[in-house]
Amino acid sequence: MTYSHEVNAMCPVAQGVAHGCAPIPEEAKWVKAKEIKDISGFTHGVGWCAPEQGTCKLSLNIKEGVIQEALVETIGCSGMTHSAAMAAEILPGRTILEALNTDLVCDAINTAMRELFLQIVYGRSQSAFSEDGLTVGAGLEDLGKGLRSQIGTMYGTLAKGPRYLEMTDGYVTDLALNEDNEIIGYKFVNFGKMMDFIKAGDDANTALEKAKGQYGRVADAVKFIDPRKQ
Repeated sequence: MTYSHEVNAMCPVAQGVAHGCAPIPEEAKWVKAKEIKDISGFTHGVGWCAPEQGTCKLSLNIKEGVIQEALVETIGCSGMTHSAAMAAEILPGRTILEALNTDLVCDAINTAMRELFLQIVYGRSQSAFSEDGLTVGAGLEDLGKGLRSQIGTMYGTLAKGPRYLEMTDGYVTDLALNEDNEIIGYKFVNFGKMMDFIKAGDDANTALEKAKGQYGRVADAVKFIDPRKQ
């Protein structure tokens, strides 16, 4: 260790206050994290790219500093989906510090990693008060049945009003309107369930019918419109 002339000329004074770092809530324990291996937890980070044309939600399950599970969800940029495929291969097995300093191919994914890192090292994880944390595989629960990202896509103009295109329920096929042309419900197809039915042996038309659903006061509708064509 090299010291400057000014420091060498100083006399030593004892450090009387040394309480250590603040403990963080971590898997039903209070941990004074001093090293990367002290960090465990499951949480999320959201990131965006420089031109802000796309975004990423990154979910990581970390045990003793090492990433055991990664879920990468992207929207808004076609190239980002390919970057996410690479990130899903890169992340498991790395420490969170390695992951923070690794090029995850896409700005949005790198930003999501940064935001997640801040949460996990400050103890703001989803599993902070869950004893022993969440099992590896818990990330898939965010996707629900059919293991599809939950996406909401809405569009509207002043001249023509709103259009619901995609809900967590699924792909919106019809908007239910009342006598004042207000939306009072919608019909949808759950693509995740539809694909499960097809894989189980149903033909496409049967699977389509079985995967249909509706929400709201559909029975009271005066008319229905296709939100993509009308």
